[in-house]
Amino acid sequence: MRILVLNGPNLNNLGERDKSQYGNLTLEKIENLIKIEFPDTDFSFLQSNIEGELIEIIQKASTKFDGIIINPGGYAHTSVALKDALADCKLPKIEVHLSHLANRENFRQILLTATSCDGYISGFKENSYIAASYLIINKFGKK
Repeated sequence: MRILVLNGPNLNNLGERDKSQYGNLTLEKIENLIKIEFPDTDFSFLQSNIEGELIEIIQKASTKFDGIIINPGGYAHTSVALKDALADCKLPKIEVHLSHLANRENFRQILLTATSCDGYISGFKENSYIAASYLIINKFGKK
């Protein structure tokens, strides 16, 4: 199984951002944890701060991958274009967030992109990615 793990804006700064919200780990360390936890799965990790790049990656994903884990960062609350790209993509998709969005500012309660995914996980720091990987592999990967 091939899974795309796609990260949006500011996630390249993990490890330097508010650790109470985002944890202590860098994106590279989160990627390594996923690979260790699921050694038999082929993961590709991409990050961009540019909305259009994320959309193009999603549009091409169905030819290369069996599922997507996406942390759209702040675009989760604002990007209709990213939401539409996810809706058009027929792959299984799970949105993840490191912080517990329900406990945060009101504007973070609007999850535009999550409505185009099969589900979302929020608040478990790096374990949000681990849980999403497990679900993609075990719910959508078994045929």
